[in-house]
Amino acid sequence: MEAEAPTHSERSEDTTPSTSSTSGQGEDGPKTKKVSLKRTTSKPTNAKSKKRKKARVSRPVPLGYTVHQGEDMLLVISSSTSQYDGSAWTSQKKGSKKKKLTKGKGKGKASQIKKKKTVRPKPKVANNPVVKENEDTNLFVPQKTTDHRWGQSLPEEVLVSIFQMVVVQDGAVPFLCRVGRVCRLWNAAASSPVLWRKVTVGHCWIAPGKTQLPKTEMKIKETFDWMAQNRFSQLRNFSLCHWKKNVTYAVEVVSQFCPHLRSLKISYCTGLAVTAFQSLSLHSQSLQGIDLQYSEFQVEGLLEYLENHGSQIKQILFTHGIKNDRLLSAITKGSCPDLELLEVNTKLDSKDCELPVFIHALQMACPKLKTFRMLNVRPLHKTMRNSADSTLGFPLLEELCIATTSYSYMTDKDLWDILFGSTRLRVLDLRGCSRITPSGLSSLPCLELECLFWGQYFCSNVGLSSPKKELHMVTQKWSRTLQQLDIANQLFSEEDLEIAMSHLAQASQADTLHSLNLSGTRITPPALRPVVGQTTALSYLNLSSCRYLPRGIKRIYRGQEDIRQLLDKL
Repeated sequence: MEAEAPTHSERSEDTTPSTSSTSGQGEDGPKTKKVSLKRTTSKPTNAKSKKRKKARVSRPVPLGYTVHQGEDMLLVISSSTSQYDGSAWTSQKKGSKKKKLTKGKGKGKASQIKKKKTVRPKPKVANNPVVKENEDTNLFVPQKTTDHRWGQSLPEEVLVSIFQMVVVQDGAVPFLCRVGRVCRLWNAAASSPVLWRKVTVGHCWIAPGKTQLPKTEMKIKETFDWMAQNRFSQLRNFSLCHWKKNVTYAVEVVSQFCPHLRSLKISYCTGLAVTAFQSLSLHSQSLQGIDLQYSEFQVEGLLEYLENHGSQIKQILFTHGIKNDRLLSAITKGSCPDLELLEVNTKLDSKDCELPVFIHALQMACPKLKTFRMLNVRPLHKTMRNSADSTLGFPLLEELCIATTSYSYMTDKDLWDILFGSTRLRVLDLRGCSRITPSGLSSLPCLELECLFWGQYFCSNVGLSSPKKELHMVTQKWSRTLQQLDIANQLFSEEDLEIAMSHLAQASQADTLHSLNLSGTRITPPALRPVVGQTTALSYLNLSSCRYLPRGIKRIYRGQEDIRQLLDKL
């Protein structure tokens, strides 16, 4: 109790002998005491001093410091909130020596001295760092309000242009729905009707084939209603994919709130009822294209729609089936006089691929047809007894596709019956049509054919068919206009291929051909050399499975530089 009576100066004098007792000096004076103090503070000699030093350093540092940039790209660390003594970011003051001297005493006295010292230097320590922080923050630290506002400084027209690029590549949904939640400016830009002219909605809420809970189904309807009322005001093209429920509801909502709808695509969906087509007939007066491939729908509803509004339809695409074939018979009877695109396909695993087609009736019913595709379908040409012989064919036809993966019944006569009046034909796809001959192709009236696909793929009778001749009749007729030529797996002789390639190389406009597929043919290096050397625009060349070529060059070449390197090997 007597040790608590002296003043603070007397306490420091009383504590010094206890800390310097290890040096063995009792009364040497104040100098020896200072030397012993420095040694004990820098290098502690006993276990107690080590423990107290670790406890002092490992004590949690109060947060609130700031890191900002100073002069010469240096990082300045200062305390902005904490004003307590003992901070790790502030230098020690003169009073720190007295704090070290009190370590020799008991824990109770040391704690009392620490509390008194932490209160005393409080205004002194807080002066310098606060002033330094205010000066530096005004110079180097940006305002928090401008850190995240770079997107809000862009004009709305620029954001709309940026979003338009993404929409063209990835679609409007779900991209525009996500960016609209960033901020108000982005929401306004994403709400622009220009960006919502082409929309494709897939299975956003639930995977196809799985059951939907009542709450999920209600949420789907509410979301779709909101999008139709607030985003689809200028919708032109709408696609719905992989929906097993609510297909009829979605079509009805789109038809009611989208007066400018021109194209409707329902792909891999089921449950399209008659009421959906009735809603289209009432509200969608601008509808021109219907695509129902790989979907299940009620044919009666579409037939009724074509009878009343078939004159405005220009594009029809559907999948071959027992019920769906009634659509083709309705079209041949004249329900769609302005039809420009007709595509009929079938599933690859389908066994029934034969489709009876009345070509003359179709030519009379659809004189404006430009694109006619029958994919993986074997058309059976039938003639009508009372059909007129003075038909003009398809005078505006530009593309004919009769490609198949199985056997085809198409002959030269059947091809002539389709194309005898098609002088504007640009694309002719006859893949799988093994009965077509070069003489039948050369007799066609089209003089500016650009793409000829005549390869034999997935045919079981390729190796059993007899070799063909006179390929040069095809290349000689269209050597000036051909851009793509595919004769894969065609059994032409080496001499015939050499003559045919020479016509392609000697054309006056040798820079038109840019794709050539000779896979599985009997092409030889002498026949290939003039084509590779003189066709400067050639960028794709398929030489895989060519038995008469060396092993090092049997591959696919892409790019003009890759093809030029081939010329050195020939």
